[in-house]
Amino acid sequence: MPFKKFLVPLIALIATVLGFLSYGWPGVALVAGGLVMWLLLHFTRMLQVLKRAANRPVGHVDSAVMLNAKLHPGLPLLHVVALTRSLGSLESPPDTQPEHFRWTDTSQSTVLCVFQDGKLQHWELIRPQPDVSQPSALAP
Repeated sequence: MPFKKFLVPLIALIATVLGFLSYGWPGVALVAGGLVMWLLLHFTRMLQVLKRAANRPVGHVDSAVMLNAKLHPGLPLLHVVALTRSLGSLESPPDTQPEHFRWTDTSQSTVLCVFQDGKLQHWELIRPQPDVSQPSALAP
């Protein structure tokens, strides 16, 4: 999907040209103001997500099972960080693709996510095996 990199700038350029053709320089100013507002909204959301994640331990999630249920392919890394409210623990070498991040909950269940170019490709829920050597508290 390399064409997606050029889609937003192309739409911005087309909107600017249409604004100029329709209203002249005031039209360009209106389009530029809309684009700046759109960028500020995205920047503000990113800062809010990262501010919430800064107050939590790296790689921790409240429930790995619930995270597993909410994930779907193509989800951006920023949305996964917003879901977990925590930065993932990087499992792959830095600056290599694909990137592997791990989130663990208090029961030691983990979700290992694989991102290619910032988009979720696949994930795996890993649950700890119960210790069969100890008797269960529920057994009579």
